[in-house]
Amino acid sequence: MASQSDPPVAFFQWKYRHYFSYQEKKGTSVSVKCTLCPGVKCLSTSVSSNSNLMKHLSTAHASTTLVAKTPEGKGDGGTKPKQQKIDFTTPHVLSQTELNKGVARYVVEDMLPLSTVESASFRELVSKIPVRGGVRLPCRKTFSNYIDAQYAEMNVELKRTFDKLEYLSTTADIWTACNKSYLGVTAHWINPQSMERGKAALACRRFKGRHTHDKIATELDNIHSSYGISHKITTTVTDNGSNFVKAFKKYQPVEQDDSDDDEDEVTFTNISEALQTPVDDEENVITLPPHQRCASHTLNLVSCTDIDKWLLSTPGTKAVYRSATTKCTGLWNKASRSTVAAETVHDVISKKLLVPCTTRWNSFYDALDRICGIPMVELNTISSKFGLTAITEREHQFIREYCTVMKPLTVALDILQGEDRCYHGTLLPTLETLIFKTLQLKSGLHILIDLPEAIVTAIKTRFAEVLESEDAVLAAVTLPKFKLRWLRTQDRKDKAKASLLAECRKIVLYQDQQEGTSQPTRHLSTDSAIEDEFFSFEDEDDTSAAAESQVGDYLKSGEQGIESLNRFPLIKNISLKHNAATPSSAPVERLFSLGKLVLTPQRNRLSDQKFEKLLVLRYNHWFDGKNGWKDK
Repeated sequence: MASQSDPPVAFFQWKYRHYFSYQEKKGTSVSVKCTLCPGVKCLSTSVSSNSNLMKHLSTAHASTTLVAKTPEGKGDGGTKPKQQKIDFTTPHVLSQTELNKGVARYVVEDMLPLSTVESASFRELVSKIPVRGGVRLPCRKTFSNYIDAQYAEMNVELKRTFDKLEYLSTTADIWTACNKSYLGVTAHWINPQSMERGKAALACRRFKGRHTHDKIATELDNIHSSYGISHKITTTVTDNGSNFVKAFKKYQPVEQDDSDDDEDEVTFTNISEALQTPVDDEENVITLPPHQRCASHTLNLVSCTDIDKWLLSTPGTKAVYRSATTKCTGLWNKASRSTVAAETVHDVISKKLLVPCTTRWNSFYDALDRICGIPMVELNTISSKFGLTAITEREHQFIREYCTVMKPLTVALDILQGEDRCYHGTLLPTLETLIFKTLQLKSGLHILIDLPEAIVTAIKTRFAEVLESEDAVLAAVTLPKFKLRWLRTQDRKDKAKASLLAECRKIVLYQDQQEGTSQPTRHLSTDSAIEDEFFSFEDEDDTSAAAESQVGDYLKSGEQGIESLNRFPLIKNISLKHNAATPSSAPVERLFSLGKLVLTPQRNRLSDQKFEKLLVLRYNHWFDGKNGWKDK
């Protein structure tokens, strides 16, 4: 056997050394015996190589699965490898369900055509994946049926989720592409347990014919009813389109008049005439939830329509506004229509000029802000190379002041278009802060001194109903992030606190009444007990004390996360109701943005039903589990 003084050889560091027993070393060779061979068989290999031994194992013992082992001990020169080897001898084998789900996730999440499963290269790639016996990639028809089944399962899961909710809201809009119109609807809510924002796409349904208010109302009511949420929707958010506004105004639930004056009046009706009179079933059946106009769309009207009218109607700004925007438009046209011009701009400022887009809010501001950040020397260099009239110092100053005044408004627009962390209660604090910050900018202006006042006036005019809404105040106050901090006068803080306290008292009183009606009737055996029961009165002091205590603790609390509302059940109940809605209809716009990637001219044979299923599955992230409401 080898002694401790023998120099290290390749055999002692070999991972298959345990299949041989060392005999002796002679010069530059090593003699070993194979433990797998019957009898005694000696083999010889080089001191620096084990190729002979490896060849023996691969030929004489080809049926044996070799297991590598790390040599232990340092006496024979063995050393541990720096990195462990991964054994791929037992890979995970996919079932048919796992394969179908993996392929569906790839196709739906990446918005690929269903014919992907029939692609030769894709099928060859999938064939390399280890699967169980009999498992194979589905054909297009089978895969299409699988998508239909998953869509049905998703709807069942959504309805199960909605059954557990007390309040939710929806957004709706109409989108036109490829000469087709679609009505999109998304739902939004707050999970009562985790206090996390939940969302889901409900439909993106083909909308044929004219976009009249009655057809919109009918389709919206059908979508809400199909999920059984008509009575749970606190509000539906849409843009300012006249057809949507008229639909919600006409099909609101009729409020019952509980006045006592008509209690004794008796009205006689001729039964035969009533049976013969035609009844408009549609108007009697259709009811839409309360309507809320998109705050982002309204702010965009302020930034585009109202401010544009003011700039053109004011003598001191009309000329410079027209000349500055005309010269900027010339730069945008040159840079966007010529590759040589775009390269020229990049050579001078190492950036591209942003071009405004009418369908993207804030794009005009972003384009002017990019020009505002270019020094006058470089800006004139670009204009001269394009053969355009250079922007003057006064025009450049106008652009700077315009961007300065408009910046708070653009920030507010971005905030209100949020989704995961944006609630209806965000609207009022955003508007109040916007008004305050805009008025602060007035002192540093020279050309647009009166523009901040014009912006504030437009905001107060277009948001007059929201600024006076008690529901909007309750929504903001019941968000721990804001509470009363966004109100700048003590009088308004006291008024908001009083509204919150009154709402909490209503909840406590209602809960006491529910508990009282649910208690079993007590058996009163004496006249005194019966009399005491008759003259029992509600203790308003206890009700008020419970509400005041919780409101006081909530307002004193320094926590700002919405999950902290779990410690204040009365405040939480109010917040769940008033903050279920989003301030804007941006979520349904994002649904349409995905739709543009699904409904392409190359996929013109895609049916309306299949398009809706693919889009809704994608928006809800059904296959990758990112929706948050799907049971794991």
